[in-house]
Amino acid sequence: MKNLKPVKQALISVSNKFGIIELAKSFVDRKINILSTGGTSVFLKKNNIPFKNISDYTEFPELMDGRIKTIHPKIHGGILGRRKKDDAVMKLYNIIPIDIVVVNLYPFLENMSKNINNMDDIINYIDIGGSTLIRSAAKNHQDVMVLTDPLDYKKAIKILDENNNNFPIKNKFYMACKAFEYISQYDSIIFGCLKTKYNEYYNEKNNFIYLPKIINLNLIKKQNLRYGENHHQKAALYFDNTQKPTDIVAAKQIQGKLLSYNNLSDADIAWECVKTFLKPACVIVKHGTPCGVSENISIINAYISAYKCDPTSAFGGVIAFNGLLNSDTVQTIINQQFVEVIIATNISKNALKILETKKNIRVLICSNIQKQKNKFSFKQINGGVLVQDIDSENINEKTWTIVSNCKPNHEEYEDAIFAWKVVKFVKSNAVVYVKNKKTISIGSGQTSRIYSTKIANLKLIDQKIKIKNIIMASDAFIPFRDNVDIAKKNGVNCIIQSGGSIRDKEVIQAVNEYNMIMIFTNIRHFKH
Repeated sequence: MKNLKPVKQALISVSNKFGIIELAKSFVDRKINILSTGGTSVFLKKNNIPFKNISDYTEFPELMDGRIKTIHPKIHGGILGRRKKDDAVMKLYNIIPIDIVVVNLYPFLENMSKNINNMDDIINYIDIGGSTLIRSAAKNHQDVMVLTDPLDYKKAIKILDENNNNFPIKNKFYMACKAFEYISQYDSIIFGCLKTKYNEYYNEKNNFIYLPKIINLNLIKKQNLRYGENHHQKAALYFDNTQKPTDIVAAKQIQGKLLSYNNLSDADIAWECVKTFLKPACVIVKHGTPCGVSENISIINAYISAYKCDPTSAFGGVIAFNGLLNSDTVQTIINQQFVEVIIATNISKNALKILETKKNIRVLICSNIQKQKNKFSFKQINGGVLVQDIDSENINEKTWTIVSNCKPNHEEYEDAIFAWKVVKFVKSNAVVYVKNKKTISIGSGQTSRIYSTKIANLKLIDQKIKIKNIIMASDAFIPFRDNVDIAKKNGVNCIIQSGGSIRDKEVIQAVNEYNMIMIFTNIRHFKH
């Protein structure tokens, strides 16, 4: 403590003025001189806080509409100057040591959200002088305290009180770490926002940018979770700070226990699936894969059909709706099953009253629906991370080919579209049976496609379901005709799949032998 000199000079330049008057007054009380500029100086003057304008100190005016205010040798020399080592140089050029720098930056993300379409307007919100001040102060943290977070102001005042008007090195080092973290987040936000706003600059032709050499993840914790995949694992939900949260991440929980890792993982799958339908729809997910999906004339009919697909698996699942959740549907859910999470775009007051009798059920309102665009998918492996595009490929019937002799009628074709939407969200190898825009059986997560087909058949047998003209969707190509043979025995009449197997001819031949229908989509949807 004997080597620490009392703080004598502070520089304040902030966009967020929260708490700045209290901090500035504490500086004045301690006879700490204040340098300021721009909007901060106007704010200080309005509140009768004495300060010296940076332009008066540097004897150099603000230039280029305020773009150049603090970028000056007398400012950065005062911050970067190493005490004792650079004293002679500072004295020669009349540079005053600056002991504390209080800076926060233009709220770039908030300004971007105003739907600004002019590049010049967007660029104007990029803070250069403030970022440079923060970097300089953090670099020379041996001699300078840097404050970027208004929530640290009271802590800084307390430290001054406890340490004879100076800052111990451990406190300066800690704030320097926070400062570099702040700058890192700010730069990532700028890159992320510009990339999103002008995504035409980041296409496959510019692959070095599209899948960049370096990926800086800028994640902010939204909330702690009840636990991870297992009770002994800790977990939290983070969101990408380069854009506003949407969909499940932005969902509002209006009742129920704290969400767990598995709850949110399943909720995301259920929501992403259900929002692909235009008519009232319901998706029930259990352990990472849909176990029942239906599109119907009403929300309640959609739920009943989805539940009937696999009542056993639906127990303890996550249920998502793409519309208003009403009291009849809620009462039906409570009467029929145990449910962990319910998601809807909105919920009626009467439905909410019924749900309040089951306080442990987690209820999420998810009204901010966005299409996934230019997003990456991350999967951790030991020692690294796999990165790929999100599988956001929309259905494009123009690329589909009917390869069988028999052709689908209108109802069969609509069911094939429905089945192809669903199979995208089912764990590979995935087989989905559909009739009248509702799943009637699902086989998933097997190491071979034949076993997924067998599981789909077993579920039909267990439920004593006998339906003719079933539509079967396979998330990737069918490798052998045995899948066709088994499917036909249990009522399948139309199969939609990617195609692309070396035995496609054999599979098509089997389909034609049974007078079945087969559609190739020429795209697969593996989900491991």
